[in-house]
Amino acid sequence: MIKVGIVGGTGYTGVELLRLLAAHPAVELTVITSRGEKGVKVSQLFPNLRGRVELAFVEPDDSVLKGCDVVFFATPNGTAMKSVAMLLEAGVKVIDLAADFRLQKADDWEQWYGMPHACPELLAEAVYGLPEVNRDAIRKARLVANPGCYPTAVQLGFLPLLEAEAVNPRSLIADAKSGVSGAGRKAEVGILLCEAGDNFKAYNVLGHRHWPEIRQGLMAVVDGPVDLVFVPHLTPMIRGIHATLYATLTDPDADVQALFERRYATEPFVDVLPPKSHPETRGVRGANQCRLAVHRPQNGKTVVVLSVIDNLVKGAAGQAIQNMNLMFGLPEVTGLEGIALLP
Repeated sequence: MIKVGIVGGTGYTGVELLRLLAAHPAVELTVITSRGEKGVKVSQLFPNLRGRVELAFVEPDDSVLKGCDVVFFATPNGTAMKSVAMLLEAGVKVIDLAADFRLQKADDWEQWYGMPHACPELLAEAVYGLPEVNRDAIRKARLVANPGCYPTAVQLGFLPLLEAEAVNPRSLIADAKSGVSGAGRKAEVGILLCEAGDNFKAYNVLGHRHWPEIRQGLMAVVDGPVDLVFVPHLTPMIRGIHATLYATLTDPDADVQALFERRYATEPFVDVLPPKSHPETRGVRGANQCRLAVHRPQNGKTVVVLSVIDNLVKGAAGQAIQNMNLMFGLPEVTGLEGIALLP
């Protein structure tokens, strides 16, 4: 059994990790930390886990965490980087669900997250945890940077087109919408029910923190510059991301449907829908799946990709467990084959 620790188990990604790991056949939940909820039973805070998780929250303790095989950090940005070096030295593998190790340059991190990086020497070692791109490297990794939710949906939608050089990489537009859980489990006026309900708005149009992460991943694919316009929106729903992606075709005869079907034919968690389909966020709610549809309106030069994920599963906790399975030599789908929830 894989001994698992979770640092920061009280947020939405933390409880999603607990929900999925509690049913994982190869996992033993060892420790779940929270300074604010120290001593409180997990099932008291999250009643859906009653009878499945018997642990109580404890304060972070290096000696206990060092006894784990893998530690997940479901913490705010800037937290994991203070502890990762110690855990790696002790032989513990680490999966960070925050952004501490997603950007490859310390200067970029400081620019976008407003603080110096605590261990820039580990940035080159950290493997970006998008299995559909970095599967082999993830298998060998001891430190994985779990991708953000928007970056997962956007990159999976653009990848087949860029890999095949079927579109102009200087023409990319990502129009993405997220449910309110993407903002985290916190008290903030903008995400109160009376503020977010019956409302729809764009935000951070001039620069969202996920932009450099998405651009970095896409530039690695084309091995050159990428021009990306990324506009996020807040929608009045709890879970889900819907990314509508636009690019200009360079080959007017390209069969984009076949391109996507070939690229993802063997991917267990990417589902390419038939032509003329329109994926819905509810179709992936609670599942570790990205569902894609590709369109070419009026048979013109613009290709439109529709990409949907559950931001808490394939966009966070589920993908983190997918990475864990790879790191420990398990079948990639272990513990992640649950069907989406309807209604």
